[in-house]
Amino acid sequence: MIKNNITDTIAAIATPIGEGGIGIVRLSGKDALRIADKVFTCKEGKKPSDFKTYTTHYGWITTDSIIIDEVILTTMRAPRSFTREDVVEINCHSGIVALQAVLGLVLENGCRLASPGEFTKRAFINGRIDLAQAEAVLDIIRAKTDSALRIGIEQLKGALSGRINKICASLLEILSSMEACIDFPDEEISSPDIAAVHKKLKKLNDGLKIMLEDSKRARILREGIHAVICGSPNVGKSSLLNALLKRERSIVTPVAGTTRDAIEEVIDIKGIPVRIVDTAGLLEPRDLIERKAVQRTKKHLELADLVILMFDASKNLTKDDEALIKKLKKKLVLAVINKIDLKQKINKNKIVNKFSSIVEVSAKRNKNIGLLEDTIAGLVFQGKVATQESLLVSNARHISSIREAQKLIAQAMDSVDNKLPLEFIALDIKEALLCLEAVLGRNFSEGLLDKIFSDFCIGK
Repeated sequence: MIKNNITDTIAAIATPIGEGGIGIVRLSGKDALRIADKVFTCKEGKKPSDFKTYTTHYGWITTDSIIIDEVILTTMRAPRSFTREDVVEINCHSGIVALQAVLGLVLENGCRLASPGEFTKRAFINGRIDLAQAEAVLDIIRAKTDSALRIGIEQLKGALSGRINKICASLLEILSSMEACIDFPDEEISSPDIAAVHKKLKKLNDGLKIMLEDSKRARILREGIHAVICGSPNVGKSSLLNALLKRERSIVTPVAGTTRDAIEEVIDIKGIPVRIVDTAGLLEPRDLIERKAVQRTKKHLELADLVILMFDASKNLTKDDEALIKKLKKKLVLAVINKIDLKQKINKNKIVNKFSSIVEVSAKRNKNIGLLEDTIAGLVFQGKVATQESLLVSNARHISSIREAQKLIAQAMDSVDNKLPLEFIALDIKEALLCLEAVLGRNFSEGLLDKIFSDFCIGK
């Protein structure tokens, strides 16, 4: 595999491809201004290399006196740019032909096409942001709710990094006092107060435990849950999806089996991204299409984090209902009794005895939909309310490193309790420190960086 040179000047289209008001071609590197000089013609006759930083200028992208596009060019000089390199952004007319023409021209004049996430990777390598902040950029781009966006913004601002840095500083302080005694046993260096060391370690351990506990909810807000609406045919599954979406997405008719395939949407429920699936009813398939639809419904049920099992309040429980109740006994199920606006026939006691979470609604009349949303959020968070300050750790890599650090600190505490030599305690503290520093990217492999930034788009 050919490794790209970090000293190359890179370029990429930094906006989504397609028709729009504006499209941006971004350059970064030591030759960004020189290359811009070759392709940009300014009305005043100046060159980009003469422009002051953070200024924009009207002109044209040209080649051999032929105008490629009318543009606005912005210069940002090192080190006060996103990458801490010279950066040029060319604001073009959006459209695949114009953008590709401008990009092709800067590539011809000395740029290399950027790799996925390479602009952000350079910001990390050049010390503008740490690795946790770099990963937050992708979290912001992929945020599906306001809560997920807030977590990403806080991490990009350095909230998580600041907390990790404080813990690292405390560990380093404990470690340095121990290593002085270990490395210079013949010197008259007083041994650290072991009781005080244990107290400090306990405080750090408790803090990491809280972060890990909060991470469960933070990760839900970041990644969301997979919820499946299921039930007998014509129970109102599509009507419920439409009510939750607050728009008509699924076709609703009195005919059983109208939904022939699973329909997926992402809904923001109390800040939680819920990927909700309206499935085909588990009826006896009448043809190949319905057989495939039923198979997909069963697959979605297997993967679901939450199953919304619907019943028709205007009918008695059917054999299909009872079969579903039995099939889903190992899943997290929210029972929804629909059509409460109609005359009641259902024996609710049979449902109450099976499920702890039950909501009665009328999807058609939009009754109790808010209560249903509250119940879903309550099940996801298990009744706990997450504070804004606590929701920082949502990335799986961060959680893994913090969990390992917490275990090592707990192990060091046990070593103190068992009066083991300082060498054993110091080793666990040192390894815990390395785990936490890995969150910030102070020790990393090229493979790790490639893996993290490969998920980014090319222009970021």
